[in-house]
Amino acid sequence: MRILLTNDDGYHAPGLKVLEEIAARFSDDVWVVAPAEEQSGTSRSLTLTRPLRVRRFGERRFAVAGTPTDAVMMALGEIMADGKPDLILSGVNRGANLGEDVFYSGTVSAAMEGALAGIRSVALSQRYAQHGMGDAVSFDTARAWGERALRPLLGLDFAPRTLMNVNFPPVAPDAVQGIRVARQGIRDYGRVRMDKRTDPRGYDYYWLALGRMPHAPAHDTDLDAVHDGHIAVTPLHLDLTHGASLAMLNAAYS
Repeated sequence: MRILLTNDDGYHAPGLKVLEEIAARFSDDVWVVAPAEEQSGTSRSLTLTRPLRVRRFGERRFAVAGTPTDAVMMALGEIMADGKPDLILSGVNRGANLGEDVFYSGTVSAAMEGALAGIRSVALSQRYAQHGMGDAVSFDTARAWGERALRPLLGLDFAPRTLMNVNFPPVAPDAVQGIRVARQGIRDYGRVRMDKRTDPRGYDYYWLALGRMPHAPAHDTDLDAVHDGHIAVTPLHLDLTHGASLAMLNAAYS
């Protein structure tokens, strides 16, 4: 089985090294094509106004000066064009991708690109306990549970344009309560805060500060599963059409 690994934290991210360890338990034909630098929050953006440059670090190791979507496109269209992967794994992301996070996440977007190409694709993310941890974020739970979370998925035929989103809870490996299949949750909007500062020349600038939002997640959501110490596995699909509104709109325009 040929496996492509990518992420949005960048080629040198510790979570990518963890993902390599996990992938090695399934195959010895593992390729890495990841963004050269961190691309968190880039969603499905493409690089269209400057060239994409690729740096080779080994026989099957490449860094792309672009977004996660760029990296997957480069892998499928150029680097691995002679033998496309059977599986794409994106992550392990530093931080969770739960609820509406999936719309912003470069990690999930890389898996979306794989799903669009008809390749089984899985996004994996490790939630951490508190903000400001820097490189102290632990990936021990993802490392210990990654194979168990992935192995059942490898025997499934994913529906067209569908991917799997896996989130590991911020607890020690032996404190994990199990694996729970869950739907995507939605938090209450309101976590966006602009952190205003002033540079030495007197000009204002801003950091986009994303804090935790208070919410009471429904029991069957990914938010609730990870909060309770479970690993959440959520099927996502790329059709954003709201089916229930079609009849209303057809009636409005008839």
